[in-house]
Amino acid sequence: MLYLNRKPGEAVIINQTIEVKVVEVRGKTVKLGFTFPPEASVLRAELADAIRQANQAALETVDALAGGQLGAGMTGSSSDG
Repeated sequence: MLYLNRKPGEAVIINQTIEVKVVEVRGKTVKLGFTFPPEASVLRAELADAIRQANQAALETVDALAGGQLGAGMTGSSSDG
């Protein structure tokens, strides 16, 4: 993980297409502004985790209804890290 120090008004650029700017700092809260291309998907980490868990539960339900055939051969690993 990369750690950077930024002051309000300062930004970082990712892959020449995504800008993350420190808009405001109040106590322990930092307000960030993002500029990114329309094809980029941006989710808060807790929302992405909830979606991932819901998708896994749905897959397990469908697999159970299919008699366990859908999960046959699946290792449980994913390519999303």
